[in-house]
Amino acid sequence: MITDAAITVIVGEVRSQHHKQLVRATESSLMAGIAAVHDRVRTGDIGAAVEAVLQNAKLGGPYGIVRDLVGHGVGHELHEDPNIPNYGRANTGPWLDKGMTIAIEPMATLGTDRVYVAEDGWTILTADGSWAAHFEHTILITEDGAEIITQL
Repeated sequence: MITDAAITVIVGEVRSQHHKQLVRATESSLMAGIAAVHDRVRTGDIGAAVEAVLQNAKLGGPYGIVRDLVGHGVGHELHEDPNIPNYGRANTGPWLDKGMTIAIEPMATLGTDRVYVAEDGWTILTADGSWAAHFEHTILITEDGAEIITQL
């Protein structure tokens, strides 16, 4: 089985409390998305839970929620269907069933939601140069909730 995970850490001295708040809010949004998971959940329910945390964690306005990159199914390949957006409306999107494995991966910025891939073909940068945070876990959907399988 293939899994996918990511964390954001601040290395060195914190330059701004906004950076620290961005990291905390993004991690909290991941946990809210995971808390929304259960058998027969819809992708929009997960996205709405992630989005609500990021919309409510304001620093003079809501965080930019990256829309070009989303969570996804995992298992035999790194990126499988279905897509799990970090935004959405509850009670919409495909149904997810117990036994499925998905990666939930909110990415938030202190500016625009637009991103691009650097010349190395791997690094993702914000279009406006703003700070960003990214957290991700692979989870197994169970009847009653989610089992995080990439947590140490």
